[in-house]
Amino acid sequence: MSFQAYLDTVKAKTGKTPSDFAKLASDKGLTKHGELVAWLKSEFELGHGHANAIVNVLLKSESRAANPDEKLEKLFSGKKAVWLEPVKGLISRIGEFGTGIEALPNETYVNILVGKKKMAIVQPASTERLDIGIKIKGVTPEGRLEAAGSWNNMVTHRVRIADAKEIDAQLLGWLEQAYNLAK
Repeated sequence: MSFQAYLDTVKAKTGKTPSDFAKLASDKGLTKHGELVAWLKSEFELGHGHANAIVNVLLKSESRAANPDEKLEKLFSGKKAVWLEPVKGLISRIGEFGTGIEALPNETYVNILVGKKKMAIVQPASTERLDIGIKIKGVTPEGRLEAAGSWNNMVTHRVRIADAKEIDAQLLGWLEQAYNLAK
């Protein structure tokens, strides 16, 4: 069944569009995936797949409409909020490397771009760890500068950060190297 077929089936069964569900969910204060699915299954007797289809439309449309600051706040919310200020500081320091740098958060990580080229990513791995992916081809992984391997194929290296103090001159040096290669 196609994604659109799921939405069409929900409309036929309930008479409601994703916009209708968005309004109802907002009125109830429902924002999390699990609570939205449970609500759609219990109140509208939707199956799991149909409820998920509606929730995906609701949550994706919200994330697309959010500005970068809102996306960053959402990515580093809850228990991962401990990383928000260190990441803001890191983004600010990366911005000092030169022109054309942009930090674009999505649902999973922050893309750091130079023009349209990715130079790095910043991902909240857990409450205890932040992962920094860096694209510096030709540099041999050594020490805390690990090969990215299968972790993320958009970058060549990864640095695992367990303490904000590890966002240091060495890390900034690798990031500046990535900036210089990307510009």
